[in-house]
Amino acid sequence: MESSEADRVAHLIHEAGVLKLLPRTGWSYCGISSPESIAEHSFRTALIAGLLAKAEGADPARATYLAVWHDTQETRVLDIPHLGRKYLDAASNETVTADQVSGLPEDVAADVRALIHEYESAESPEAQCARDADKLECLFQAIEYRDAGARNVGGWIETSRSKLRTKAGKQIADAALSQESSQQWHAEAIRS
Repeated sequence: MESSEADRVAHLIHEAGVLKLLPRTGWSYCGISSPESIAEHSFRTALIAGLLAKAEGADPARATYLAVWHDTQETRVLDIPHLGRKYLDAASNETVTADQVSGLPEDVAADVRALIHEYESAESPEAQCARDADKLECLFQAIEYRDAGARNVGGWIETSRSKLRTKAGKQIADAALSQESSQQWHAEAIRS
């Protein structure tokens, strides 16, 4: 790796760190004053993607990798709520990613560009699992906010559930909806 490429890799890593500081903005419509960050959302989305892929017979590592990168563009365009998107003519995630990875070693840049294309096209089983994981994470977060006293999250739960495509994703959503968000965690903590 040349020095200039190492500089670009370091820059991209610093840029990705911004995701830890950027809140998921759509929750403000539900009155959530301190929502989780984009990085927190992406972390759990990646965990869900791996679990979901295993259940669906897809490659868990690939689905997890897709999920890790799925919102990295938001360092540049922020988390635009769906309501706001209808008024904007924003660059595609593929365009933003191409800019983010310019100057990286070409094999790395090509891999990331292909990864984002795969996620956006949602044709592979792994991409379908990663996309369902994104919806499931939102559903779980909405349930947790609801159980903590937030109102107006029902629409998020319904919309997230309705967009699931995988059988395992639908089953996990139904299981999540049948329990309190902290129920299992509290039972485990008491037993310890």
